[in-house]
Amino acid sequence: MDTLTQIRLVWKPLVFLACLAPFALVVGDTFGITGSLGANPIEAIIDRFGNWSLRFLLITLAVTPLRRLTGRHWMQGFRRMLGLFAFFYVLMHFLTWLILDQGLLWPAILEDVAERPFIAIGVLALLLLTALALTSTDGMRRRLGRRWQSLHNMAYVAAILGVWHYWWQVKQDIAEPLFHAAILAVLLGLRVRGQLRR
Repeated sequence: MDTLTQIRLVWKPLVFLACLAPFALVVGDTFGITGSLGANPIEAIIDRFGNWSLRFLLITLAVTPLRRLTGRHWMQGFRRMLGLFAFFYVLMHFLTWLILDQGLLWPAILEDVAERPFIAIGVLALLLLTALALTSTDGMRRRLGRRWQSLHNMAYVAAILGVWHYWWQVKQDIAEPLFHAAILAVLLGLRVRGQLRR
């Protein structure tokens, strides 16, 4: 079995299942099968989905630098899947807040956005990731041509907004958003260096 076939038949399904594991764990904890969501289950679900969306987005952005540093070109084959999982988790993060936390009560939602601007930043990041997800297919890449790469470079903007959203959300302990910001800074630095070299 050659490397590409092994990746398609073995590693991609395994990575897919691994990426789905955080969602399965949230479902399991919701029903008390794998654990507990604590005293505020809705907030716990929102936080978990939000954290995983940012992690997957940073992992997705790390694929290309890692490929260049290691010369392992097969890594690129996982980037689309990882990016779509980043979108999936940020969508679950948003829908949990919209439906379970706010109950689709639009006056309360608009008031929440007005009082907490970090929500507006999060919605903007979601809109960017939605555009990237909708144009992630090979067909859309062919249709958009050179514009496709320019559009998908907006993943960095979405990551910046995601870190900013997280940073504004926390009230005291900024250690975790700071950690994500440091990783993003490194990835942006590698991106700039790669552009300058080219």
